[in-house]
Amino acid sequence: MITFFIALAVLVLGYLVYGKFVEKLFGADPKRDTPATTMADGVDYVPMKPWRIYLIQFLNIAGVGPIIGAIMGAQFGTASFLWIVLGSIFAGAVHDYLAGMISLRDKGCSLPEIHGTYLGKGAKQVMRAFTIVLMILVGVVFVNTPATLLNANFTQGWNPYIWIIIILAYYLIATLLPIDKLIGKIYPIFGILLLGMAVAIFVAFLIYKPEIPELWNGMQNRHPDAANNPIFPMMFISIACGAISGFHATQSPLMARCMVNEKQGRPIFYGAMITLGSRQLSPPSPFWVSSVPPSRQATQPCAPRDSSLPTSCTSTRNPSETV
Repeated sequence: MITFFIALAVLVLGYLVYGKFVEKLFGADPKRDTPATTMADGVDYVPMKPWRIYLIQFLNIAGVGPIIGAIMGAQFGTASFLWIVLGSIFAGAVHDYLAGMISLRDKGCSLPEIHGTYLGKGAKQVMRAFTIVLMILVGVVFVNTPATLLNANFTQGWNPYIWIIIILAYYLIATLLPIDKLIGKIYPIFGILLLGMAVAIFVAFLIYKPEIPELWNGMQNRHPDAANNPIFPMMFISIACGAISGFHATQSPLMARCMVNEKQGRPIFYGAMITLGSRQLSPPSPFWVSSVPPSRQATQPCAPRDSSLPTSCTSTRNPSETV
């Protein structure tokens, strides 16, 4: 358990020290006007309280991929927690912070438009085409997955298409309504619940004190099928968005349009990724799963990563990211 607490401490230290360094390097200016104040439209550009923005950002990035990916990646042993901790501090959080802050400085534009600004029209069109393909994949995963889970756990015997229709209707409403009407009110509640579950699991972890391997016991591959699943590249594929961020930045412009101070960027963008890293270390975690005999460990592949890519400065949000 010593390694577990060291990992949490390093994440916090990373936020306080390296996060501060990245913020200083970017040059966050609390006196600079933000799109939420200069372009307020009551729809996408709506000032919100920082704690709400933080919880929405956290829920946006804590989708199926990072949660299940960490569990599946944990089968590789204690090497996976190194990837989560170091990746979150030096890759994922930096990626999310810079993507969000660049959008903040660029009128809250989404990634294709930012690519167009700095790399030209060709890059923008490529990103738009990629967006269409990605949105189709994301739409399938994040309609089918929650519908299947809800039907299996709460309404056995129902036609699963009932849940699919309900979820699609919710997505449509959440996308069309002003951000502070539905997303701004409901998502923070879900974010608090997700954090609460992590805390509850952490408390249970302290009470039951399972025997877990420490880092100094070795970083051997503990995967039940280690011969066909080497740590490189399989562990890094399993724990992708939970360490190096992936497509979290596609959600950052949504939050950039609601911020009223550039100093809010570090706790919202960098901090949310550090929080996600901490969540992934809570059981089920690399420590928890590594202590389970290989014969009892799950071997199902990780679910595809959730993400969304807005296609313009005025594009609205993709609520499927957080289901």
